[in-house]
Amino acid sequence: MQPDNLISLKDDMVAFIAGHGMRRLNAYITEDVPTVIFEEENPDGWKDFVEHAKAAGSPFVTMSEVILEKSDVAILLEQLRDQTFPDDNSEELDDAEYLVNHVGKVGYLQLGFAHQGVMFIFEVATDWYDSFQNLMETVTDLGGIVVDDSDE
Repeated sequence: MQPDNLISLKDDMVAFIAGHGMRRLNAYITEDVPTVIFEEENPDGWKDFVEHAKAAGSPFVTMSEVILEKSDVAILLEQLRDQTFPDDNSEELDDAEYLVNHVGKVGYLQLGFAHQGVMFIFEVATDWYDSFQNLMETVTDLGGIVVDDSDE
């Protein structure tokens, strides 16, 4: 169970990485490059990940974070309202409105390092961030639907 704000985890990661004599590069690893996702059941599994990076000889670890911005929620709400009109009582709208409670919080962290042409990544996210991502995918998917009214 992750807390609803990963800021203290981020601080712990920064200190742990520095404590291992490694540098930290602010960067996000996209899905466009070959990646291996590090899976660990242990809540402190990210420490093992950093130790693997050091053992692989990586001089640095990439780090990326996502902080929920008020504008992100506003855009999501606007798009959902456009797509659910006239039903303003949709569950998606309620879920999106609830996200306002998490504005300014860190909801996603990614660590990464390169080894032999492959990016190894560790990701952690809050439940509300996962919900935000799902809502964004819903909006994107619905926005791609084309209605053909040429018969009428």
